[in-house]
Amino acid sequence: MKSLIESYYAAFNSGDREAMLAMLAENVVHEINEGHAETGRDTFRAFLQRMDLCYEESVEELVIFGHEGGERAAAEFYIRGKYVSTDEGLPEATGQEYYLRVGAFFEIADGKITRVTNYYNLRTWLRLVGA
Repeated sequence: MKSLIESYYAAFNSGDREAMLAMLAENVVHEINEGHAETGRDTFRAFLQRMDLCYEESVEELVIFGHEGGERAAAEFYIRGKYVSTDEGLPEATGQEYYLRVGAFFEIADGKITRVTNYYNLRTWLRLVGA
């Protein structure tokens, strides 16, 4: 379980979105920060594509916590980012940089991630990008 989550974030940091997606179950549930839940690997792929257009990000100071049975995990880390293209409904992007604490929660079955829930303080992010 810990190695799966480490590999997931290593793929994120290297920009290997297909490697990330390969670690997800076909019907993965993605609970977006302060938003709604989306289901499916293809929907997650579309989410990553939008994120890659608007943000340049890397995970730093990753700490992984796991349930003894291996079916749940959590991660805490900092995201170092740059807001490069305006995301719909958010302030205008002008290359603002940010460093923000993030929490993520996972469910795992049959060696695949079946749920990803991300949380960060949106008000803090807005303050960091000057909104």
